[in-house]
Amino acid sequence: MAGGSFGPAGVAKERAGQYQGRVTFYVIIACTVAAIGGSIFGYDIGISGGVTSNDAFLKKFFHEVYVKKQHAHESNYCKYNNQGLAAFTSSLYLAGLVATLMASPVTRKYGRRISIICGGISFLVGATLNASAMNMAMLLLGRIMLGVGIGFGNQAVPLYLSEMAPTHLRGGLNMMFQLATTLGIFTANMISYGTQKLQPWGWRLSLGLAAFPALLMTVGGLLVPETPNSLIERGQKEKGRQVLEKIRGTKNVDAEFEDMMDASELANSIKHPFRNMLEKRNRPQLVMAIFMPTFQILTGINSILFYAPVLFQSMGFGGNASLYSSALTGAVLASSTLISIATVDRLGRRALLLTGGIQMITCQVIVAIILGVKFGNNQELSKGFSILVVLVICLFVLAFGYSWGPLGWTVPSEIFPLEIRSAGQSITVAVNLLFTFIIAQAFLSLLCKLKFGIFLFFAGWITIMTIFVYIFLPETKGVPIEEIIFLWRKHWFWKRLVPAGEVEAASTNERQSHSMELQKVHSPNY
Repeated sequence: MAGGSFGPAGVAKERAGQYQGRVTFYVIIACTVAAIGGSIFGYDIGISGGVTSNDAFLKKFFHEVYVKKQHAHESNYCKYNNQGLAAFTSSLYLAGLVATLMASPVTRKYGRRISIICGGISFLVGATLNASAMNMAMLLLGRIMLGVGIGFGNQAVPLYLSEMAPTHLRGGLNMMFQLATTLGIFTANMISYGTQKLQPWGWRLSLGLAAFPALLMTVGGLLVPETPNSLIERGQKEKGRQVLEKIRGTKNVDAEFEDMMDASELANSIKHPFRNMLEKRNRPQLVMAIFMPTFQILTGINSILFYAPVLFQSMGFGGNASLYSSALTGAVLASSTLISIATVDRLGRRALLLTGGIQMITCQVIVAIILGVKFGNNQELSKGFSILVVLVICLFVLAFGYSWGPLGWTVPSEIFPLEIRSAGQSITVAVNLLFTFIIAQAFLSLLCKLKFGIFLFFAGWITIMTIFVYIFLPETKGVPIEEIIFLWRKHWFWKRLVPAGEVEAASTNERQSHSMELQKVHSPNY
């Protein structure tokens, strides 16, 4: 699960050509520290699969699953089907969904840093509870606290990265969140592999180590500066300009500062951002905020990452071999994100999404055919076909890692105007976590019922999302975050909803209304 910004309704003039500045060491450090939030999200995704295939963990909390796992006659596809086990994984994401809606007003009124710090503290509490869990109540409470951390972190970090990054490198720097997420997944897979041998307490170490990146996120949040966009929005204009000059490495930031001032003027006149999102002129952004994270989850990637050890064990891999295979997929995901970082600001968002979609469809269909023909109840894949399945799954993960993985977060976060940016990011995160919860809760049952058809199920969704991108998503490469509104006016479909002139008229009405209210408040007769 990151983000960016937009071209707000308050920006009526394109000044992109006047933007100046460079990538400074200061902004690199700030973005790196902030992106640590992604590593916690990734670590949890990766560690869930390792822990839920750990015999000592299953024996203590899910004894029924442990017993079923020992029975060789059980269906290969159904041996892990247990709603309680699924709830352990998915409860975090339901808590995150609620928390991200709470985080939106905090992020807007008090800044991006405060939400990052709140997320880090929640992660620390959750990791401590999980590592010391003595019963199911402690275990689930720990997961819920981790969910609160994800809700705050995933809401604020993508916005922070998008607002700090210079326009020409926004895509690459924004993807540091996804890179941190994938490194977190890989680290979790390697730790799961190591702690399998530390019985019976290895699972506690696996869950407790989430406290380390949580501590880094909390301390980092205290050290990094607030974004200039947020400072200006909250009335600290001089400080906002100082930060902008520092992160751009030049005093000549007039054009970018003017865009931020215009956006801030409108943002401060909006009292109900969520209600404002429903207005016709914001319809394109709202559609993207809902469909991009939905499609990202419906690629099926989280199912593979959550349950990779379980999935590979179901296919007949031994315990250690399954963890080794899932560690391999984690390494592929992390390395593929580097491909996206290197190419997104040169090739563009659309090219990566379309190419990745086609590659993922192909891989899902191949895996479904192999499992359908060569794998069934009471069977194990031959060594040759097992290697082929892992290879194709790695190619699938590679495609996801350079396309929908990072861009499923980047695109929504860079398209919203300042006045609804925090609310828009909350919707993106909430939708992502809602579908993550649904898939996490349903995957083991779907695997049991659909068997190899689960891969065709996801292939169908990837086909739909690839067509969606081709038809409806404009290219945002190289467009300043505050001027993306102009893209919608030029798009063949969205220009019907955001015609030229409507934004300015709406902005003027908002300002006039806000001005009249201020005059009324300051009137001696009021």
